[in-house]
Amino acid sequence: MKKVIILILVVAFNFSSCKTEKKPDYSKENTEDVKRIVSAFSVEKAKNEINFTAYKTTDKIPVGGQFKKVNIISGGEGNTIREAINNTEFSIPVKSIFTKDTSRDFKIKKYFFGVMSDTKLLSGKLIIENDSIGYTNIKMNSVTEKVPFNYTIQGNVFSMNATMDISNWDAIKALNSLNLICKDLHKGADGVSKTWREVALNIKTTF
Repeated sequence: MKKVIILILVVAFNFSSCKTEKKPDYSKENTEDVKRIVSAFSVEKAKNEINFTAYKTTDKIPVGGQFKKVNIISGGEGNTIREAINNTEFSIPVKSIFTKDTSRDFKIKKYFFGVMSDTKLLSGKLIIENDSIGYTNIKMNSVTEKVPFNYTIQGNVFSMNATMDISNWDAIKALNSLNLICKDLHKGADGVSKTWREVALNIKTTF
């Protein structure tokens, strides 16, 4: 009887030793150890002010306005402000124009941008060249043109200034269309109605 018990124990031990030992699965990545790297500066999350100044009459009276919305298409992030701005691609809906005059806004959208080809959006890309200058390639009226700008970085504020000549985008037809509908409003003391082709830009991004 004792021999039978010993035989049973030996068989049980051999059977248990043949079981496949479960090995830990190292193929699954431990997501808790993977941390997403977040850039210090984001143009999309910043406060963006896109201001412009157009001019009317032969006395060159300024007319200010802004675009209330800008979409960041790609880029726009970095560990420094300069890095975040550089290579940022953007688009601006022209319907977001705001000049504090709804009648003027309507005329600009219909008789200026509305006369252009495929210009529901203004789009471009910002390129930083050195510590004070850069350029942007702006697409308008199906034409892409380079616009140089000067910029400064003070604290958490990026500020750039540039000037556009509307004729570079083959937009004289659109400019004449706007001047015609605003003929009396753009008439100065000399009786001449004039809408300048020069538009000044001032863009600020506060991070």
